[in-house]
Amino acid sequence: MVRHIVYKWRKFSAAATLPRSGHPVKVTARAQRRMLNEVKKNPRVSAKDLQKCLASANIPVSKSTIRKTLNKNGFHGRIPQRKPLLSKKNIAADLKFAKENLDVPQQYWQNILWIDETINYS
Repeated sequence: MVRHIVYKWRKFSAAATLPRSGHPVKVTARAQRRMLNEVKKNPRVSAKDLQKCLASANIPVSKSTIRKTLNKNGFHGRIPQRKPLLSKKNIAADLKFAKENLDVPQQYWQNILWIDETINYS
């Protein structure tokens, strides 16, 4: 560690931390908090919608920068799984089945192979 300080002193005549090279950060801490709050409120919000929201607050940021910032903070873009909606007929049938089998002992249910537990290889 001391070696680095001596090297810096000889090369730059300063032991303090020098300014870093590279482009400054585009997203401020305030803009980042705003982005994260929007995502927490609505996890299905798109990068394009976030871009519009930030543009209305005079924070011009690209969609890729928004995605990188969200990824860095643990929010990763995923496509939500589509689940079929239950019709009134299915809900009624499920309720009827549950009421009919209310008094069936626990041992009976342990001997049943449920369809969602099978593995299909094709």
